Amino acid sequence: MTKPRLAGIDHAHLNVGSKDEARRWYQDVLGFAPVESLKAWDTPNGPMTLEDASGRIHLAIFEKPGPANESSIAFGTDGANFLEWKSHLQRKGLELRLADHELAYSVYFSDPWGNYHEVTTYDRDFVAERIDAWR
Repeated sequence: MTKPRLAGIDHAHLNVGSKDEARRWYQDVLGFAPVESLKAWDTPNGPMTLEDASGRIHLAIFEKPGPANESSIAFGTDGANFLEWKSHLQRKGLELRLADHELAYSVYFSDPWGNYHEVTTYDRDFVAERIDAWR
């Protein structure tokens, strides 16, 4: 029996203390903006949906008290953009953890509500040759 195919990940849920503050943070740090066509869902109990500039990555932001989920979102990119993201996140003053996974490089950081994120690249050799200049 064949299984139906999935088209990809539609969106990820994030819990935050303030949707308005989250919109500003995700726009400033990661370049996400509200999805106008889904604004009707942005109610006190519903999500504010944000998307990246390409419109391919969506975040459903819920305003909920309490600790963040203990999961993370890993955003993928190529080697050159990985180095640019690392510099960008440093300029934003975020605490970063850089990891060489031998097959990939990742940089880890959190949003102000404790949601954990990662930018990763499988262009490991490209990054390894240049990372010291970017530390």
